[in-house]
Amino acid sequence: MAGRQDRVIGYLPQDRPPLGALVSLGFQHVLTMFPATALVAILTGFDVGVTLFASGLATIVAVLGSRGRIPLYYGGSFAYIAPVTAVVAASWGGHRVAQVGVVATGVLNVLAGWLIQRLGKERLDRILPPSVTGAVAIVIGIALAKTALDMASQNWAISLVTLLLTILFSVYLRGRGLLGMLPVLLGAACGYVIAAVAGLVDFSPVREASWFAVPRFQLPDFTAPGAWQAVLAIAPIAIATIPESTAHLYQISVYIDRLAEEMHRPPLRVKELIGLNLVLDGLADIVHGMLGASSGTNYGENNSLMAITRNYSAAVLVAAGLIAMALGFFAKLAALVSTIPVFVTGGLAIFLFGVIGMQGIALMMEERVDLFDPRQLAIGAVILIIGLGGTAFEGGNIPIAGMELPAIATGAVAGILLNLVFLAFDRWQGTGEGMEAAPADGRQD
Repeated sequence: MAGRQDRVIGYLPQDRPPLGALVSLGFQHVLTMFPATALVAILTGFDVGVTLFASGLATIVAVLGSRGRIPLYYGGSFAYIAPVTAVVAASWGGHRVAQVGVVATGVLNVLAGWLIQRLGKERLDRILPPSVTGAVAIVIGIALAKTALDMASQNWAISLVTLLLTILFSVYLRGRGLLGMLPVLLGAACGYVIAAVAGLVDFSPVREASWFAVPRFQLPDFTAPGAWQAVLAIAPIAIATIPESTAHLYQISVYIDRLAEEMHRPPLRVKELIGLNLVLDGLADIVHGMLGASSGTNYGENNSLMAITRNYSAAVLVAAGLIAMALGFFAKLAALVSTIPVFVTGGLAIFLFGVIGMQGIALMMEERVDLFDPRQLAIGAVILIIGLGGTAFEGGNIPIAGMELPAIATGAVAGILLNLVFLAFDRWQGTGEGMEAAPADGRQD
């Protein structure tokens, strides 16, 4: 049932909107993830239909696997583009060999989640304190700023109009029922109509597409000579996606509990499910790899959408998953969505990517990270400079000792290692300070 108490509009994970709202809110999620997920498929050479289907199925598996407690959407991951394309291009590789590495990534995430469930979230908080996860979230959002502006630059006028309308819808329609939960969909529709009237929408893909097309599903080739090489090339990227996924979960947990508080309902503390979340991340990767798609991840863009609309309904995410799966087969509908001009999605991206970064700040504020503490200040500073500065290099990879290290992953690892150094010094000195003294909820009181 919709969560309207004391004039508060929103949906918590266990809430189920009416059918009409369920479909429209689900389609808004699909619209939000579609550009990035389709682009990942195009850049890695995987079938777009398979990638969309896998995205929807992975989301449904994750939502049902958490019994509706963790509302996250799973799309194609940009973090894996470089190693996947490298494996595909290698003489011993190919897409089916790359899929072996994707499945291995999933297994690695499942093992990490299982260990966290066995050892307890408190130990994870020592390794991944809010100063790390918050800073990583900021980097993830702000590092995409150039991408958003590149998209918008193809037509600044319509892009900025789309951006402004989306923001106005999100602010002034908030609390006004279903319309208040559809600002991104409304903004995209307005931008699309303006672009179409201006003659800037190419409808030929819709005319040329067949109504139905079976996606090109394919199994990974576990017996290929290069299978282990693919595992070694692709699976280690989980070092970056684990803190990224943790940051996403912590972000969304903050906003869910704030809405629950406003509704006078008990907090859900979704962040306590980080071990389960990583297991589900792994299952999502395995779904992608087994069907014939590049690795997936839960999407910060959809987190931003939920924070903007205050819609965290797990049922809506299941609806979004079903719509994405259907898009994989309905070539005409997928083609129609693909006709949305890049500059329209660029206007949306400026807002959505920026909100990802702001959620990182909100996370650190909620967890009361003391940025006057030199430890926390140093950790955040290192992650921000390496993660953001590294994106200035070609392909977003930092050249170090003949290697090309992905900027965001390197920044996250640097922050984690620096935090471990502080823990080691505190233990050696016997002070018990730093993260060892942190309460179980990760707050820096």
